[in-house]
Amino acid sequence: MTNTVEDTMTTIATAEPVLQVEGLTTSFRVGGTWRKVVRDMSFSVAPRETVAIVGESGSGKSVTSLSIMRLLPKYSSRIEGSVRLGGRDLLALSDEEMRKVRGNDISMIFQEPMTSLNPIFPIGKQISEAILCHRDVSKAEAKREVLQLLDKVRIPNAMNRFDEFPHQFSGGMRQRVMIAMALASRPKLLIADEPTTALDVTIQGQILDLIKELQDEEGMAVLFITHDMGVVAEVSDRTIVMFRGDAVETGTTDDIFHRGNHPYTRALLSAVPRLGSMNGRENPASFPIIDIASGALTRAEEEGPDPAPHDQPVLSVQNLVTRFDIRSGLFSRRTGAVHAVENVSFSVKPGETLSLVGESGCGKSTTGRSITRLVEPTSGTIEVDGYNVRQLDPATLRKMRRTIQMVFQDPFASLDPRMTAGRAVMEPFIEHKLGSTARARDKAADLFERVGLSAEMMDRYPHEFSGGQRQRIAIARSLMLDPKVIIADEAVSALDVSIKAQVCNLLLDLQKDFNLAYLFISHDMAVVERVSHRVAVMYLGEIVEIGPRQAVFENPQHPYTKKLMSAVPVPDPARRSLRRDLMTDEILSPVRPAGYVPPQRQYREVSEGHLVQVE
Repeated sequence: MTNTVEDTMTTIATAEPVLQVEGLTTSFRVGGTWRKVVRDMSFSVAPRETVAIVGESGSGKSVTSLSIMRLLPKYSSRIEGSVRLGGRDLLALSDEEMRKVRGNDISMIFQEPMTSLNPIFPIGKQISEAILCHRDVSKAEAKREVLQLLDKVRIPNAMNRFDEFPHQFSGGMRQRVMIAMALASRPKLLIADEPTTALDVTIQGQILDLIKELQDEEGMAVLFITHDMGVVAEVSDRTIVMFRGDAVETGTTDDIFHRGNHPYTRALLSAVPRLGSMNGRENPASFPIIDIASGALTRAEEEGPDPAPHDQPVLSVQNLVTRFDIRSGLFSRRTGAVHAVENVSFSVKPGETLSLVGESGCGKSTTGRSITRLVEPTSGTIEVDGYNVRQLDPATLRKMRRTIQMVFQDPFASLDPRMTAGRAVMEPFIEHKLGSTARARDKAADLFERVGLSAEMMDRYPHEFSGGQRQRIAIARSLMLDPKVIIADEAVSALDVSIKAQVCNLLLDLQKDFNLAYLFISHDMAVVERVSHRVAVMYLGEIVEIGPRQAVFENPQHPYTKKLMSAVPVPDPARRSLRRDLMTDEILSPVRPAGYVPPQRQYREVSEGHLVQVE
């Protein structure tokens, strides 16, 4: 039977710690000298207890976990202090002894399962290997245990999926496979390093529930590493806040959230988007920003721009369909199609933000790429600032793209690593022959200042910037051609919470200054609530609900919209014992057989402009 929170806390308080870390200091050799990146960390984790280490990229939280596991490079790193697991000092063990500890007494789940799973072996074989390496059992016994583990982590149809490969699983299901592998040897301690950061909100909710349930069932201690304060509130008993290699505050999660003293703790909490914080408001609002050093409020919350009610749409999409043929057999005959976008219609006015939300695979990004014809639509009408996009020849299409620009999720992938940041921003201006190189440099310097960077940074290369700074460069580049529409495709999804708040504020400021229309593509419902005028919810390539942001968030009608909202982690420790009971099914496939004719969808109007698909 599952313990209550009170019973669990009593058990934790009286139990011997599974992990005891004292004075942990980790250094890296940089240019012949040792630089400390984690300084004097001390904490413990008891059976059934979850301790969260929270902080932004570069704070040292992942290095702490890798130091405990002794997974850092041997000759360029140095680990000092004491790390005791069940009375044994892990730092004093030989390499061979430590290999027996890893995966047996301590298991670790990493952020990106696709880089942790071997793509050429079936998942069943990979989990079996974890069992066979540490225990004296037969292959048949190992397979039976793997099937039980796959059932335990709620992977449907485990027997048939045993021989499938990692690429045949969705992101959420791959993370479940990693959890099954981590649990294969029944570890005393599970280290979860950002296990939900890259996942859709509903999948994230399922993984958090799963870890809670398995912890109750197995009695494990969990060390949970994240930068998401909403996740911290829902999973952790105690929290350690890290900033630039130091533990700046430690306490129960309730104390940290309600009585946090350090300015950095308060800055992290102030930047967390909270679902429901916009109730009663029509327009977007910026995030309040707190200075990390002083704890002073450096930017108060400000209401975003209100689009002019009578303006004509600058972007209009009618009955958009995008499908990708599936061919197979000796003659590559068309046997089916991926119905990525199916009969989608919407419009966006100058100064307005329309957000497309939904899980991975619902067609959000394909919609954005179809509008710019980075992907060729199958049918439908797209009008951008007077251009009929689908009828444009290559020369006119190139000219049209000056009006509509895209900002992608990963700026490091969209910036040329061999090109300076200044040159990357100047390039569109030069390629479109809009002026001289000197004029392009002047305009780029002005945009660098507008997006919160210094013009002196123009001569640096992408690797010399942080993730948030690279995203600012991508935004500056998108503004170089004076567009009227910007498609932001998961533009803040991979950013730390405070950087995410700053970039969202920047987008709102630029919208106010340039009267920009945004198509904001995201799966982060709390951010969408903050930045949107209107919201469209997509599922399996179709819009199932669309309307003013206030109407959709305060009165959601479609079951899928309600499911998305119920899955959002809320930064409230009172929800520690919550179980969402979300369905563990994967999102259904948009693949259809050749000749399939989709049904005609009907919509009912709930209130003015608020439409819901009739099931």
